[in-house]
Amino acid sequence: MKDFQVYGHKTAARLAFHVLDWNEEQTNEFVNSIINAKKNLKYCSTCFNIADTDPCPICSNPKRNKDSICVVEDVRDVVAMERTHEFKGVYHVLHGSISPMNGIGPDDIKIKELLARLVGRRS
Repeated sequence: MKDFQVYGHKTAARLAFHVLDWNEEQTNEFVNSIINAKKNLKYCSTCFNIADTDPCPICSNPKRNKDSICVVEDVRDVVAMERTHEFKGVYHVLHGSISPMNGIGPDDIKIKELLARLVGRRS
């Protein structure tokens, strides 16, 4: 539950008050949506983006430029890039950044997978 601390206290309070106003049907719909998301969402085996298919829609899109890989720290960065409608390549999500002060090294994020992906392209 510690992960939820990234949201501000004001945002958490607004969300809590909003949820308290829901009727039972709205609450059940919300809970079922969370359960379905947990069941159906997975990491793309190519880029490690979150999707309900593997490979994800970006990796499986033949119109995307597979020679251009945008390496991003987090899935939210993919969302931000896609909102611009400018980047036509594919992505690689590292799921973090190297932070020796926090004990996070290259083995703790998806760098090995990125390197394997790049080496695989040369063959």
